[in-house]
Amino acid sequence: MKDVIKGFMRFRRAAYPQRAELFGKLANSQAPGALFITCSDSRVVPELLVQSEPGELFVIRNAGNIVPGYGPEPGGVSATVEYAVAVLGVSDVVICGHSDCGAMSAIANCTCLDHLPAVANWLRHADAAKAINAARRHSSPEARVSALVRDNVVAQLANLRTHPSVALAVEQGKLDLHGWVYDIESGGMLALDGDSGRFVQLDKFPHTRAMRSQPSALALAG
Repeated sequence: MKDVIKGFMRFRRAAYPQRAELFGKLANSQAPGALFITCSDSRVVPELLVQSEPGELFVIRNAGNIVPGYGPEPGGVSATVEYAVAVLGVSDVVICGHSDCGAMSAIANCTCLDHLPAVANWLRHADAAKAINAARRHSSPEARVSALVRDNVVAQLANLRTHPSVALAVEQGKLDLHGWVYDIESGGMLALDGDSGRFVQLDKFPHTRAMRSQPSALALAG
């Protein structure tokens, strides 16, 4: 905690004064352009990865960058997605996995989680990715985990699309979806190309989308 408190003191002394005008504008409103959903892993810092300033990203972090499919039960992820899309009107949603993910390693290696019942229950939202990954051959345990990280991003995008607010915004041409995988060691980022179903280097293909919104004829007529 000493380092945490020292960090706040540095923020208050140096970082805040440099952005005092910005914080003044943000004091009573926000208008982030994107919702960024990623893992709680301490090595993954969304604002650092995309070099964003306060007010630019709406962020959800949890074990395994998971988005449960929409349902009647209350959930913080569902509520945050709904608020970001339906109220704040973000134009993009990113689901970002990462290398060496502990949650995906536990799933891929069938780690016993009897002593962590809450974790075990949460990771069941990645069962679709688990089933797909298990049906493939992998060259090594490490390759299995890496593949599962990508499979999970695809599965969570599918879950995301079950949320009414997301489905409506995509239908109306107001929302694009992105699936990313961050490599901690190299700093590289893979992005899911929705047309080919493959992950490509984001810096080489910066316009890649997992799903690009296209207004339907009904939406255009309305």
